[in-house]
Amino acid sequence: MSDQRMSARRKHNIKGCMLTVAMDMLSEEGTRKAEERENFLTGKCPPIQLPHSRDELLKMVKELVEQVNAGEEEKYSTEFKLALVSLEVRDLNIKIVDLRGKFKKPKLKKVRMSADAMLKALLGSKHTVNMDLRAGLKQVKKEVKEEDQKLREAGDWRKNIEDKSDRKKMFDS
Repeated sequence: MSDQRMSARRKHNIKGCMLTVAMDMLSEEGTRKAEERENFLTGKCPPIQLPHSRDELLKMVKELVEQVNAGEEEKYSTEFKLALVSLEVRDLNIKIVDLRGKFKKPKLKKVRMSADAMLKALLGSKHTVNMDLRAGLKQVKKEVKEEDQKLREAGDWRKNIEDKSDRKKMFDS
């Protein structure tokens, strides 16, 4: 496909299909979880068969009370372990915050450095490249023209007004 865009109607249809599939998957997951819960509960809690005599009934109640106490003890030990772990996590978080607070980042000042000095600072003694661009240029002697020499020797402009007036006429015409 080149740079063609999907039409709004097609997008809407695709979104609708995706939502229906997602809803089906959610409902299937919900029924599966409910079945798992039922299977777990039937395995852990078998149906109660009430005895007919008083002694058997008291014996069954005592067993149930023992099972409840065992469950409560397990719940208490699990909650205690959880509290210890959460306290440890909180203490570690406090230590982290303390360590962050102790080391303040200094405000850096702007430093003007040439590229050559920066490379030396970064690379140390390995730096051999010279960034001086004028070093490789050829030296050229400047030739002084005679007119420029005369102008420099002229000195005060008020002395040569007559000479300058001829030049002004050249530019005016």
